[in-house]
Amino acid sequence: MPGQLIKVAPTKSNLIRLRKQARFLEEGHALLERKRELLTRLVYERIHIYRALRTQTRRALTKAYRALSVTQMRMGGRALQQAALGTDPMVAVNILPRSSLGVQYPSVEARALALKPVGLMGVDSIFDETRQAMAEAALLLARLGEVEMALGRLIAEQRKAQKRVNALRYNIIPRYRNTIRYIQSALEEEERNTLFQLKVLRAAKQHP
Repeated sequence: MPGQLIKVAPTKSNLIRLRKQARFLEEGHALLERKRELLTRLVYERIHIYRALRTQTRRALTKAYRALSVTQMRMGGRALQQAALGTDPMVAVNILPRSSLGVQYPSVEARALALKPVGLMGVDSIFDETRQAMAEAALLLARLGEVEMALGRLIAEQRKAQKRVNALRYNIIPRYRNTIRYIQSALEEEERNTLFQLKVLRAAKQHP
């Protein structure tokens, strides 16, 4: 019992102060529990999105690298490298800060740019198909990176909120409640002793 109490004198002023602090902690616990629930729900929603997006990205990468292999076989490695050096970007990426339930993470905005054909000698028609497939895979990778980063930070925040909820529920609030009960009991015992002493003094006066 002593280890579960806050070290304060059992006085009425301390009792009033601890009651106010306990109410504040209980309100904070309720808010934190609500935040934990919302974070948990958001994490599960993001997990479903992440898994679906990861599957799409894997398929897109498989398609893109298959096309790249065919292009390399048809054009040769050197010609492919020279053609790639003469191409314009096909994806524009913009990274902005974003926040959800107080958790900050980068928001990746990626968009496809118009495909400009390469007019070089020896460039196979499949080269543009490969470029298109690579651009589609890059767009999915950008989206996957955002979702994965957000998911990781949301999970970390959810775990942090869970630890705080547990600390309040199983440690801090019980200590306050135990201390309040202890002080109440001590004050009641002191009041009973005082009343008993008053009765003894009255009885002594009545029967000198």
